[in-house]
Amino acid sequence: MSTARAYAIDRPDGHFSPTTITRREPGPTEIAFDIAYAGICHSDIHTARQEWGPVRYPLVPGHEIAGVVTKVGSGVTKYALGDRVGVGCFVDSCGHCPDCEAGTEQFCREAIYTYNAVGRDGLPADGGYSTSITVEQDYVCRIPDSIPLPNAAPLLCAGITTYSPLKRWGAGAGKQVAIIGMGGLGHVAVQIASAMGADVSVISQTRSKEADGLRFGARDYHAMAEPGTLKKLRGRFDIMLSTVAAAKDLTPFLGCLKNGGVFVDVGMPADNMELNIRALCLGNKIMAGSLIGGIAETQEMLDFCGEHNLGAVVEVIGGEDIDAAYDAVVASKVRYRYVIDTSTFPEA
Repeated sequence: MSTARAYAIDRPDGHFSPTTITRREPGPTEIAFDIAYAGICHSDIHTARQEWGPVRYPLVPGHEIAGVVTKVGSGVTKYALGDRVGVGCFVDSCGHCPDCEAGTEQFCREAIYTYNAVGRDGLPADGGYSTSITVEQDYVCRIPDSIPLPNAAPLLCAGITTYSPLKRWGAGAGKQVAIIGMGGLGHVAVQIASAMGADVSVISQTRSKEADGLRFGARDYHAMAEPGTLKKLRGRFDIMLSTVAAAKDLTPFLGCLKNGGVFVDVGMPADNMELNIRALCLGNKIMAGSLIGGIAETQEMLDFCGEHNLGAVVEVIGGEDIDAAYDAVVASKVRYRYVIDTSTFPEA
């Protein structure tokens, strides 16, 4: 066993403080790596504040993790010391169920998530707000050299969350794609959809991020705060990808789809939303959801981003800034993803 410096929270209304956690030595097919950067995902906040169900406190969140390999087990074949690697939302699965065999390990009933879970060693699965982690090699991805580690870390969640549905539903040349919301997920989605060759539009609440949206590859930008925005977009899009959790009634958005078009949600709102089913039936439209992606697809996404020089736009913070960063994320004040520099972690 070894120790790592970390930041943990001990109750839903608590504050993050420095601590020390235990990490196991790598088994035969495991690697250990020093975490350099860990992104702050909104799901970290939901979990830490116990908004999504029971939580194992003290909690060390973080599932957007990037670093460098420091130890390898005797049977490791995929990685070597010094490799740049990342870990996303889960660190283990059964390996033999239909979902694992299909490469959608995220749906395995025995999947072990990166934090707020119990690992194969029976110990709490602590996440990326720490200085090191030990993971089975099959659940680690290689980060291309062309992506700086701070900008790569959020791709392990935000990148695959948006890449997977865009790929599945055929974003590419000749397709009109709308990205709803341009926050931590949306700003990555705009870059990826544009790199896929699609004609990308952003639908945001205001025009405050318009210059960024166009810089990320969007051709058009629309503000919901302006009267008649959705009405003028009726029948425009092949794919609409919603990255927000605030919409209450989806029916007006479905009117913006072409016949046969698809509306995909990745924002996962906590409350139920309204939908007039007639809006789907009239035009053979599709309502879909998507949840991250499997390991192979996550690696595919990273390679795609490396090839096209894509990455998250980040603000690097220290461990002492986590509480303030959480509040800023909830208030939509970050552009566009906070990433924690673990070198700032003090000895507990």
